[in-house]
Amino acid sequence: MANELTHFNNQNRAKMVDVTAKKVTNRFASATGEIKMLPTTLTRIHEGSIKKGDVLAVSQVAGIMAAKQTSTLIPMCHLIPLTGVDIHFSDNHSDTLKVTAQVKTKHVTGVEIEALQAVQTSLLTIYDMCKAIDRSMLMQNIHLVEKSGGKSGYFHYIG
Repeated sequence: MANELTHFNNQNRAKMVDVTAKKVTNRFASATGEIKMLPTTLTRIHEGSIKKGDVLAVSQVAGIMAAKQTSTLIPMCHLIPLTGVDIHFSDNHSDTLKVTAQVKTKHVTGVEIEALQAVQTSLLTIYDMCKAIDRSMLMQNIHLVEKSGGKSGYFHYIG
């Protein structure tokens, strides 16, 4: 990794990095995160008895929409044409839901932030839909799992 920071101009002010000369490659990123809740909250999500509706369906759509809007929320992110966004859920059958987002593009810059944004928004949507019955929910372990494509190549979280 280069030690030089690329998000500063010659006046030491923030700038959006120029990616004009970068090569178009297939790019992929996967991110994950968890939301810990009361066991009764997870049960109600699975039963479909949350008053605001189908928590996982709404969370899934919210995550996809968020990935597509990342450049409007994160100031230095480039607008990237996404070719695929997929959100998956799993749980420990007790008190924790896990969200995993996979994002793809064929472009000049990567989609790590888009994958992380999808996870964060999916988790926030779960919180929003369940907060009336459980304000103690905790979002945790949010991180990039893997990424591929581009000059920096492949990354896999070992953690």
